[in-house]
Amino acid sequence: MEEVLISYRDVELCRGENVILRDVNFEQRKGEFIYIIGRVGSGKSTLLKTLYCDMPVSKGKAFIFDYNLLKIKNKQIPMLRRKVGIVFQDFQLLTDRSVYNNLKFVLQATGWKDKNEIDDRIQAVLIQVGMTNKGYKMPYELSGGEQQRIAIARALLNSPEIILADEPTGNLDVESGRRIVQLLHDISDTGTAVIMTTHNYQWVQEFPAEIKKCEEGQLIDYTI
Repeated sequence: MEEVLISYRDVELCRGENVILRDVNFEQRKGEFIYIIGRVGSGKSTLLKTLYCDMPVSKGKAFIFDYNLLKIKNKQIPMLRRKVGIVFQDFQLLTDRSVYNNLKFVLQATGWKDKNEIDDRIQAVLIQVGMTNKGYKMPYELSGGEQQRIAIARALLNSPEIILADEPTGNLDVESGRRIVQLLHDISDTGTAVIMTTHNYQWVQEFPAEIKKCEEGQLIDYTI
């Protein structure tokens, strides 16, 4: 049995006075791929944000790795985030620098200093996402699908145990989106857990995995 990375028990998530999700119960294990589906505004992104401490958990029992999210201290949050890779819908690449320098910036910001180690790690993640020869390119020279591959490479830099992908195909055409979902499944097959939010049921059918649905303020198990 693979180790449990995330455990939520009777969790409530609020934004201000509004309860967004209540009675949230789920677990995620090493290497597991989970889709979270639901309409816009149903709580998918809110749930992801609690996992990297961008939003608080209101009540219940919430653990990621060995961190208790109801008691986590501010100084622990950077250490938690080092173990989580985040992929956004809108890529969020730095537009004033090359792909290589986007990735270098993240490594240096998280404590990498040795130039050869930085070069090797950047090359490794570019190979992993199929973008080996794109390090010199500027983001605007890449297609949307290529930019998202670079965003996934960035998320992989510190060898995270979990990738959180928030609507990663939302700004892509169908074929580019398909390649991104395939890539995320390939990453999961190597032992990195992946949570992907989406409202595109095509991916859920084409690339089967466990499905949770945000609906009427709750997170429910869902099958197609």
